Amino acid sequence: MISFEIKKQVVLIYLWLWWITSTNICVNATNDSLKPGDTLNSKSKLCSKQGKFCLQFSNNSIGSDFPCLFISVNVDYGTVVWMYDINHSIDFNTSVLLLDYSGVLKIESQNRKLPIIIYSSPQPTNNTMATILDTGNFVLQQLHPNGTKSILWQSFDYPTDVLIPMMKLGVNRKTGHKWSLVSDKFNLEWGPKEGELNIKKSGKVYWKSGKLKSNGLFENIPANVQNRYQYIIVSNKDEDSFTFEVKDGKFAQWELISKGRLVGDDGYIANADMCYGYSDGGCQKWEDIPTCREPGEVFQKKAGTPNVDNATTFEQDVTYSYSDCKIRCWRNCNCSAFQEYYDNGTGCVFHSWNSTQYVQVVADTFYNLVKPTKSAPNSHGT
Repeated sequence: MISFEIKKQVVLIYLWLWWITSTNICVNATNDSLKPGDTLNSKSKLCSKQGKFCLQFSNNSIGSDFPCLFISVNVDYGTVVWMYDINHSIDFNTSVLLLDYSGVLKIESQNRKLPIIIYSSPQPTNNTMATILDTGNFVLQQLHPNGTKSILWQSFDYPTDVLIPMMKLGVNRKTGHKWSLVSDKFNLEWGPKEGELNIKKSGKVYWKSGKLKSNGLFENIPANVQNRYQYIIVSNKDEDSFTFEVKDGKFAQWELISKGRLVGDDGYIANADMCYGYSDGGCQKWEDIPTCREPGEVFQKKAGTPNVDNATTFEQDVTYSYSDCKIRCWRNCNCSAFQEYYDNGTGCVFHSWNSTQYVQVVADTFYNLVKPTKSAPNSHGT
């Protein structure tokens, strides 16, 4: 199965090609909404009033088509910040986003007998409108006779792997709905009881941000990558949530990549892939350090392939990812290095040697366990 991150990279490539060949430039678009009966197809797009964000379909396939209704930052950046559920199969050429006269927001395409329902109103109504806002939020609203509006559905409630200003992490206490980032096996969540950001894998906490200090910075996040943010934390009967604003008003994003790293515009916010199960620098403890390992040892990415004469074992299970391979190598005192078995980053190859290794310079990479040059009791994982 192709990972979400690989699919997303293909979306970015296509998006760049789309913009340099399209005569319909997002910034100049004036249509930001779908009214009942309106449709959005592969040759059109919705853009927010100030042209900051656009909603459109993307024609991308890796072996087969996958759903690519996405929101991106304007043409100057082209960053994808949201994608609709990629587990549904649609056809690019015939796919249509439709808001019908009963208040149903859905995707229809020729290769599907039944439409993909994004939202269906409990009570049929035609006084609805779907709008892409300058915050990057795509909202379906009900318009009331007194001029007020209520939100029926919004893309901000269903983040993918990117957090942008005013998009929330946490829980809606009215509905029980949870907001979190998801990237393959890793999740970024807000822990309201502790007041900390958590990166989890399969329900196990790998990394925590630490408490928010009096200077407005989290303990376990480098100061240089968070000085530009203003954090907003809400805790009341309606919600427990975390979000951020950018002090200079410019666009910024946090992205949770598949290996468990949280990346901001100014660098790494968290390296959960450096956590092997002990407490240090935000990493959470769930087991003792193996007796054969020492604080300060890290896995370093190397170009090439270890000598085939070294002892090598294989794990061909496609459910194993980079972090699974790393933890298994760390726990195994005979393991000196590892690499992914399959091209899509799954499965493991484990290498062992006694004191020396020979690397063949080829178009390949592996991760070598390197001992510290001097005692570093508190530096592991930094």
